[in-house]
This record gives sequence, C-alpha cells and structure tokens, in this order.
Amino acid sequence: MLNPEVQNAYISILKEELVPATGCTEPIALAYAAARMRAILGAAPERIVAEVSGNIIKNVKSVVVPNTGGRKGIQAAIAAGVVSGKAEKILQVISAVPASDHPAIAAYAQNTPIEVICAQTTRLLDIQLTGYAGGHSALVHIANSHSNIVREEHDGEVLLEKPVSDSAEDNLTDKSVLNVKDILEFANTVDLSLVTPLLDRQIDCNSAIAEEGLRGDWGANIGSTLLNNYPEDIRLEARAYAAAGSDARMSGCEMPVVILSGSGNQGMTASLPVIRYAKHLGVDKDKLYRALLVSDLVTVHQKSGIGRLSAYCGAVSAGVGSGAAIAYLVDGSYEAVAHTIINALAIISGTICDGAKPSCAAKIASSVEAGILGYQMYKGGQTFKGGDGILAGDVDATIANIGVLAREGMQQTDKTILEIMTQRGDC
Repeated sequence: MLNPEVQNAYISILKEELVPATGCTEPIALAYAAARMRAILGAAPERIVAEVSGNIIKNVKSVVVPNTGGRKGIQAAIAAGVVSGKAEKILQVISAVPASDHPAIAAYAQNTPIEVICAQTTRLLDIQLTGYAGGHSALVHIANSHSNIVREEHDGEVLLEKPVSDSAEDNLTDKSVLNVKDILEFANTVDLSLVTPLLDRQIDCNSAIAEEGLRGDWGANIGSTLLNNYPEDIRLEARAYAAAGSDARMSGCEMPVVILSGSGNQGMTASLPVIRYAKHLGVDKDKLYRALLVSDLVTVHQKSGIGRLSAYCGAVSAGVGSGAAIAYLVDGSYEAVAHTIINALAIISGTICDGAKPSCAAKIASSVEAGILGYQMYKGGQTFKGGDGILAGDVDATIANIGVLAREGMQQTDKTILEIMTQRGDC
C-alpha cells in the first residue's frame, strides 16, 4: 500500500491532467486567453498583438478550430475567444458557440488587425495577448500549461501575477513521485471511489468522439479505414478507435475530449485502446478503471520528462501507456508492464511532432500498435535489453532517457520543423 502522501499526489495529478476540453488544446488556449483579455478590457479589442512560442504556431497552423465554421489558425482561435468565448469554461471556452456567431467570428478575424509575433522565449508553451480598444489596453499571459494564466494587466496595472519559470510543471503537482512500481501499486489498491468520476468522464467523452469519428467523414478517416479492412481484429479495433477520435478532433468536431498531459490526442490514445481491450476480454468495470489508471499515469510519467510540447510526438507516450495497460489487463505483473514499456519505447521513440492536423490519427494508430507489440513480445519471451541504443537497465531509467532525448536532443529538430512549416524564416 502506498503511503498516504504519495497516493494523494497521484490523485492530485489525475485531477490536474484528466480535464475536459473542446477542440485541440493549443488553439483553445489562445481562445481562452482572448476571452479573458476581452473581459479585462470590457470590449472587443480593436487591435491585438499575439506573442506566441513556436510550438503554439506549429500546433495551431493546420488544425480546425471548432465552432468557427471550419476556420484554421491563430486568428480564428483568437477571434472565436473574443467574439463568443466564455472564459469561465476554461478549455471549453468555445464549446457552446452557436452557428449564428460564425459570421461574426469570420468578420472579426478578417477585419481586426491581429499581429502574430514568434516570441523569443525558452518556454515551449507561451502565449501573451495584448488588446487595445478606446485608448485602453489589456494583457493576458499563459505559460507552460494551457490554462496557466501567470499575468493579467489592465492599462499597465498588474491585476494578477504568478511566479513563472521555464518548467512545464509550473503550479502543478510534483511528478517526481511517479515510478512504474508505485503506479501499479496505486492502481491495484486505491479506493476507486476517489477516481471514478474522472475515469467515467474519460470513458464517456472519449468513446463518444471515437464513435463519431467512425460514423462521420472526418480528416483522412484513419479509424474507419482500419476497421473496414480488418473488422474482426482486436488489435486493429484498439488502433482504430483511438485514431477515429483524432480524425474527428483534428478536423473540428465540437464534442469534448478528456485530455491528458494537456493533449486530447494523448487522452484518447491512453484510454480508447484500453476500453476496447477491456470489452473484448470481458473484464469488469473495476478492472477497466484500474487499467486506465496504469495507462494515464504511465503516460504522464513519460511526459513529465519530455514536456507538454516537443518535437517528440506525444501520441507515442500515450500509445506506450495504453500498451502497459493492456499488459496489466492480461497479465498484471510488474515484469509484464515494465517490459512492455521498454519494448514499445525501443520500437517507436523519435516519431516527430509536426503540429496538430489530420495525420496525427495515423501516428496514433502506429503508437498503439507499438504498445501492443511491446506486450506481445514480452508474452513470447522476447524483450529488448538494457544497453541497446537508448534503453537503460530498468524501465524508469529508460523513461528518463526518453525525456533527455526529447527535451534536449530534439531541440534543433523542433526548430527545423517550425522553419519548414512556416516557409523558413517567417518565425
């Protein structure tokens, strides 16, 4: 049994990470900042300066902002927040925009000067919006996580200010308590009544958008393509449901998702394969809950070393997490889970993130496959060994190596991706 302090920290992490969001979280963070800016200013800004980090530009450029009539990009996200955003809903800030507002959002985006500046900051997630109207100004600054407002000003007067660093974990529970053995102990022993509201919402929201992704014509239809070709294979079903949720979300579906590590794609990838495997295996609801705890916390454990935004595709972390949870459902031992994680990381680490867009669904499908293959290797007595490439002698040290690879080794990769996406030199 974990000591109470560690258990409470794990519950706190889950409460911080498993939150609902409508739309890809980077444009939604912009809409949230814009809605707060308008509230402080007391009017729609006549002019806006948006100073944003390169990873915000990368992740907003190609994704459809929900409830905007199919518009993409930074201007669309800001316009939606200004015209129709409800800041009190935070990452669901534009979840209730009526279609009748779409022309006003389009007109505001087209007619209002919105200057976008690539901020010279070491923070990967950084948004500062300054709006001007009637001789007055308002400023809102978000840093490190999508809803973490660290500064607000009105006419230069500071209304709110929080300490801010370059850490993606600012103002969040310390994640150094995470390790695979304790995650399994927590999953096995926690009183489920303390976490079931979070997990029920994750199951319900993420399953609903996956069903919509399979039913409708969204993005590149990766999910339905998989199911249409291999309809009776649980491995394909697990991949297809995770991909289908992304198909819909990246193309502007207005249904909410329960995110993880600040990402809807990661929230879906960590949960939907586990939900489908639990149904296939016929396990009870409590076992599903405990498996989801494994997947969610293994994903967060990896991401705590990587950061919320990176050149390292976050779907990989979540696919590895879902593979660990499938190992937990079928076997349950520490050895099975640990070797599944190590195997999966050896297979697919290094997949790049080139922004939020329809092809994320295909990367999700590949990441889930790596997680499943990682377990099947272990079941067949096959594992990759410590010392092979970036693999260390144990699972937590391997996860730490992945963090170094993504956080330090892929910095130049991130810059190069952004240069390519912005036609070199624009940012």
